[in-house]
Amino acid sequence: MDGKPVHPHTVAAANGVADGDRFGAVAPPLYLTSTFAFPAYGTTSGYDYSRAANPTRDLLADTLAKLEGGAGAVITCSGMAAIDLVLSRLPRDAFVVAPHDCYAGTRRLLQARSARGSFEAAFIDQGDAAAMSRALKHVPSLVLVETPSNPLMRIVDIAAIAAQAKAVGARLAVDNTFLSPALQQPVRLGADYVIHSTTKYLNGHSDVVGGAVIAADAAEAEALAHWANVTGVTGAPFDAYMTLRGVRSLFPRVAQQQANAMAIARFLREQPQVARVYYPGLPDHPGHDLAARQQQGFGAMLSFELREGAAAARRFVGATRIFTLAESLGGVESLVAHPVTMTHASMDADALRRAGIGAGLLRLSVGLEAGEDLIADLAGALAASSRAGGPAPAPLKGEPC
Repeated sequence: MDGKPVHPHTVAAANGVADGDRFGAVAPPLYLTSTFAFPAYGTTSGYDYSRAANPTRDLLADTLAKLEGGAGAVITCSGMAAIDLVLSRLPRDAFVVAPHDCYAGTRRLLQARSARGSFEAAFIDQGDAAAMSRALKHVPSLVLVETPSNPLMRIVDIAAIAAQAKAVGARLAVDNTFLSPALQQPVRLGADYVIHSTTKYLNGHSDVVGGAVIAADAAEAEALAHWANVTGVTGAPFDAYMTLRGVRSLFPRVAQQQANAMAIARFLREQPQVARVYYPGLPDHPGHDLAARQQQGFGAMLSFELREGAAAARRFVGATRIFTLAESLGGVESLVAHPVTMTHASMDADALRRAGIGAGLLRLSVGLEAGEDLIADLAGALAASSRAGGPAPAPLKGEPC
């Protein structure tokens, strides 16, 4: 398909299919080899060792680059490795502007790198124009954006931030994990890098851990690939194969998942036990109009706050039968998470307060089950959540995944 304009649905379903395999295989082969034969002394086929390059991993990278509209991509062993790979491109003593409500694992990484003297990081409300203006006066090297945010689904204007960042010479990286290229393409809005935990929607089956960085510039993509090889953070061929298999069904999966999510958001909004629903698809969401402009859909992630707080949240998650209490997201199955004790457990009380993450907040990753079954499950759990129960759960001591 190189050189031909094709629809993104076709790229996802067919990139690399029946593409020159000597046996005529329709599905691209999985190259489970650590090393490759040299055709002759001093020459290679372009492949010599799978840490540096592997045909299976390269096909996944090519597919994601095409879907995101980038010049090239690097496949890493996890989403956190993808973020760290972008951070590795920063000069020493750089200044990084990050969201105040970003994923706790991202925050943990930025704080750890900052504590080691790699750079300085500032966490600000990127939806606050005055706060962004003040931060940009410090001339950052990188602005990191997460939209929608995790777990409160805040939306920020990628194109506007891209213009502001470029005006001060900063690069813009956008974590696109929650929407995937099926619903948002940050490169087209001015991003220099797009970051994914491919574990989530791109793979879509909760059976692979991986990451990816897509670069808008070809030279930058090459530099990232070089450093990924140097540090050894490239993803395994089998994981790339499984992720590519997931990408084949990305568009229909996301379409059905977000349809379920919209129905659930409307249902939750009407329930007396629910104080607030956070879903950009609802017209009263503060970021609804912006999301409608820069996205091709509202996604399948949402969160909601129970009026009775932590005790109600504990009873709720103990009563679901279809929604599984688990971390991660984007799989075909529906999951529920309690951010304070799970995904954001490493954040201190002050950081949680500033981000707006309370003990009664629950996050849903909506899957492919029948919508009526999901709503019935939530209705039963809400009924259970309002019954008398024991004390609120103590915060977990583990780190977020």
